[in-house]
Amino acid sequence: MKSLLLAVLLAATAAHTAAQSPSTGSGRAASRGSGQAYPTRPIQFVIPFGAGGDSDLSGRNVAQTASKYLNNVPIIAVNRVGASGAIGATLVRNAAPDGYTLLVARIATHAILPALESKLPYKWDEFTMISMIELNPYVCFVRSDSPHKAAADLIAEIRRVPGKLNFSTAGVATSQNMAAQYLMTIAGLTKDHAVGIHYKSGGEVTTAVLGGEVNFACNNAPTVIPMVKAGRLRALFVSPVRIAELPGVPSARESGYPDMEKIVGWTALMGPPKLPKAVVSRWTEVFARLSKDADWQAGNARIGGVPAIRSPAETEQFVREQYELYDKLVTALGIRQ
Repeated sequence: MKSLLLAVLLAATAAHTAAQSPSTGSGRAASRGSGQAYPTRPIQFVIPFGAGGDSDLSGRNVAQTASKYLNNVPIIAVNRVGASGAIGATLVRNAAPDGYTLLVARIATHAILPALESKLPYKWDEFTMISMIELNPYVCFVRSDSPHKAAADLIAEIRRVPGKLNFSTAGVATSQNMAAQYLMTIAGLTKDHAVGIHYKSGGEVTTAVLGGEVNFACNNAPTVIPMVKAGRLRALFVSPVRIAELPGVPSARESGYPDMEKIVGWTALMGPPKLPKAVVSRWTEVFARLSKDADWQAGNARIGGVPAIRSPAETEQFVREQYELYDKLVTALGIRQ
């Protein structure tokens, strides 16, 4: 499995490099020759997951609103999916450091995968950090007819009958799996106390609970909120803080699990290693403007994101803390591959 993952990554990266190298080189020469400030040609946002997901929606929201602050050059969002986000991330890791190929990074590409995959062809800190974009609140939930009224009830049942309850995830290397595993860990349980059932997407994680296929799950709030409002799901708590859409649902801290505040989805913009300071500074200016941009704020609200724009240094610190969290969890669970 590991060798297959590595082979797929190398083949995809080589193909992209071969296809892009001539135009990339001429583009750099044109930019230098023109004397114009960055950018002078279209920018590509590499989104490492499929259309309609959190990274896709967040990346396209930035692409649609940032262009007017960047000489009106087009920002083209391109989905490069596969290997839990590693294909897209590797592509940007190996791209020319000219600011024209940037990564819409996610928790999976820069915290979970680097902690889980020992042979991943990149490290989380090999990228140039530009800015955090947004956070995605997390909700742990059960079906509305579940006997578990609160998180403590669920944990008590898991503790009472190990192996009886199960939960849905979108795969081993996903935040849905890690969130449930972390909840059990901080409750003093082992990874075998409840059984993870792996599905293909975050949407299926929620529908599995709705259909009674599993007992509980933790997932990004946008896929859960409509079903809670419709009375079909019961939210046990939300992380990191209460959200306006679910005013009656307690926070993780209020539920007795403050460490679950660390479990949150997030999106950040990153570039290849050694991205010029001038390019990073230009994007810092752009994000300062986006933070006050009504169109960007409205788009972010539509996709359920919490604005989280930060400086490059603050972004690096946040990503570092996220990587260290999952590195410790992977070690404790003994699931490093």
